[in-house]
Amino acid sequence: MRFLGDYKIVLLTCSVIALSIYLAIYGVGFDNGIFPILRFTNDSPGNRTGGKVPVKSIFDEDFMYMSIAEDIDRSDSLHYDYYQESCPSAESIISKSIRDIYTVKPSIAPSLIRLLFHDCFIEGCDASVLLDADEGLTSEKEAAPNLSLKGFDVLDDIKSELENVCPGVVSCADLLVLAAREAVLLAGGPFYPLETGRKDSAVPFKLIAELELPSPQASLSVILASFASRGFNERETVSLFGAHSIGITHCTFFENRLYNFSGTGKADPELNPGFLQELKTKCPFSGSALSPSVAPGTGLASSLPASSDNSKNSYGVSTGNSNDGVIDLSYNNEGGDENFGTRYYKRLMEKKGLMFSDQQLMGREETEMWVRAYASDSQLFRRDFAMSMMKLSSYHVLTGPLGQVRRTCSKVLPRN
Repeated sequence: MRFLGDYKIVLLTCSVIALSIYLAIYGVGFDNGIFPILRFTNDSPGNRTGGKVPVKSIFDEDFMYMSIAEDIDRSDSLHYDYYQESCPSAESIISKSIRDIYTVKPSIAPSLIRLLFHDCFIEGCDASVLLDADEGLTSEKEAAPNLSLKGFDVLDDIKSELENVCPGVVSCADLLVLAAREAVLLAGGPFYPLETGRKDSAVPFKLIAELELPSPQASLSVILASFASRGFNERETVSLFGAHSIGITHCTFFENRLYNFSGTGKADPELNPGFLQELKTKCPFSGSALSPSVAPGTGLASSLPASSDNSKNSYGVSTGNSNDGVIDLSYNNEGGDENFGTRYYKRLMEKKGLMFSDQQLMGREETEMWVRAYASDSQLFRRDFAMSMMKLSSYHVLTGPLGQVRRTCSKVLPRN
């Protein structure tokens, strides 16, 4: 029995020695009989104010993420209710203004959505597309894909109202993303939350806009590469294309598909035969159709709603005699506002995509699967579109001292 007692003492001694060696190697000590590693004290590096941090277990994952979030200086980052103290009425002024304009001019919705894309896709959401040429600066407005952009005057008017209420506070970049969100909602799309706090660029990017805005003639590989370079995967890219469910385009941008596809002198075999004949009636052959493709980067034509013109047939095609006819992308609001987006995908499945770049989404399994999914599930599309618009609206933004808050959206602040 004494042997067993001596054995226990030896075993206990060895355990204490082993534990001491372990603590010495890993630098863990005792503090009032409690392992400090099991709690955070006021020496924690995540505590910037020097105040005490609540005792939490290291195994509490929520606390781990909360500590990281609290270490961020929110004054120079996007966050919700950014203008809560500096201009609490900012978002309501913007939303009310867009709603009032929409009642008399529904075309403002697709115009603002397109304006947002053309701004954010080029060097981020910094309102650079709103700048006029001035003092040696070129203007993105002069880039070929941007020549038909509309909505500048609307944003200028809202900015003036904001300046009267809160001078020098609300950026044009925030104004644009919030106005576009209201436009999406009014056009039948989903609401999505947006953080604010963007600042405005002091320079435009005309050359980059010329080179990098996707062309209506772009192949699927080019489209996917262009979006991927900005962090958008196939699913997000296909969901953003759903915005082509509203607005208009001109015959100029797809007439080669009707008369001289890829220089063959024939129509694009991917076009629905009945739709092809209808389009040929409304988009007569012209000399420009002999060219193999539209100039790269020319983008979509200006936007216009179906409700602004009643002289349209079942395809929403203008009945005017001009060689450059106008096609309503909503096809007289086909399916109603609740089909914002989904009608676009349904028509792609029927081979009724107008632009070559649109129909290309059916060209690969990784994009076709999402076309079919959105065509059959409107809620899935609305959710994905909302998430993608949130991501687009926050792409490569300027915050804090990296940008400025313009007093007039078309002009940079004077140099000191």
